[in-house]
Amino acid sequence: MIITGESNIVSFSGGKDSTALLLMMLEKNIPVDDVVFFDTGWEFPQMHDHIAKVEKYTGVTVMKLHPKIPFTELMLNNHRTRGKRTKIKGGYGWPTPLARWCTNCKIQTIDKHCKQYDNPKHYIGIAADEAHRCKQYDYPLVEWGITEKDALEYCKSHGFDWGGLYEHFDRVSCFCCPLQGLRVLRNLRRYYPEQWNELVLMDLAVNRNCESQTRFRADYSIPQLEQRFRDEDRQLKLFGDGL
Repeated sequence: MIITGESNIVSFSGGKDSTALLLMMLEKNIPVDDVVFFDTGWEFPQMHDHIAKVEKYTGVTVMKLHPKIPFTELMLNNHRTRGKRTKIKGGYGWPTPLARWCTNCKIQTIDKHCKQYDNPKHYIGIAADEAHRCKQYDYPLVEWGITEKDALEYCKSHGFDWGGLYEHFDRVSCFCCPLQGLRVLRNLRRYYPEQWNELVLMDLAVNRNCESQTRFRADYSIPQLEQRFRDEDRQLKLFGDGL
């Protein structure tokens, strides 16, 4: 069934910018008809807690969308359908800057969800200091001059803290993303060992299952990162925290 009339759809990653966007839209009495969150399956547990807190605070239901095939399955055992038969080959492996299959899946899933609306306006939480990322959607934070710092402070003033995630990361996304910087990965290992250990196991599975693109990053494999961070830990004990 097609929902007629103009509908305001908020794409909700759960991070500081999209959270500030949703709160500010409601504060400004801008109608919100749908709030969509794409659950990759690789989110921090604190993110799901945050979403539940946002729902309780605003009274708005966040619609959770999921990939048709789980991301871990796509990464390890990609299903390719030919006619009525499904042929399973080695998976996509880790995403790369030139092969962001995870991002493509997210965009396609959200766009498909929005097709139920006859005239959707799609709102994205990109801050004013990242206006270069804006494309064909609506970006109120840019229009309102809200920077990333402004967005985080605004959310904190409303009682949102993400369980401390923003104390260690500038952005909160998939914990296992290979496109993150070394400082982020270092903090993941140091402060979130459960997620780091899960990443290590995922990397072992990728190397075992995928014939191509098995390296986590172009510059470092996971074992090399582990060795680098261990060496840094030893230096830290000797010389203090200069990292």
